[in-house]
Amino acid sequence: MSQAFPGPHGAAGVAGHVPVLRLGEVLLVTLQGDLHDSTAQQLQEDLAETIVRSGATGVIIDISGVEIVDSFLGRVLAEIAGQTGLLAARTVLVGMRPAVAITLVELGLTLPGVHTALSTEVAMELLRQQAPSSRFGGLRQENQ
Repeated sequence: MSQAFPGPHGAAGVAGHVPVLRLGEVLLVTLQGDLHDSTAQQLQEDLAETIVRSGATGVIIDISGVEIVDSFLGRVLAEIAGQTGLLAARTVLVGMRPAVAITLVELGLTLPGVHTALSTEVAMELLRQQAPSSRFGGLRQENQ
């Protein structure tokens, strides 16, 4: 089951808004082109609210549509990972082009808290394998 979460401040498809798609317990975000300050801030807010509202345990950020990464985008990705981690969810970055990886290293951006995967499918499996056993102090029911 998948569900789009347009966020409290806009609808999916609105200019300057990044839609968040729910795939089970995972949220999928696809970045296309440049991410401006206001859009980045809105994405962070929307993701946090959607994680809490949906109970998601993972966030996959697909950056295959991003051609250039600068220190701003690197900082935004690190902040998203930190924020989702505090909300008991994990972040996996997918679709990184070799030039983007090289740029991140050259900028000294290690993106703490961000896991990487070569594809969305691998990211989904990684999140399934590392699913947290508890959330917000409560016990998560496991299939026994």
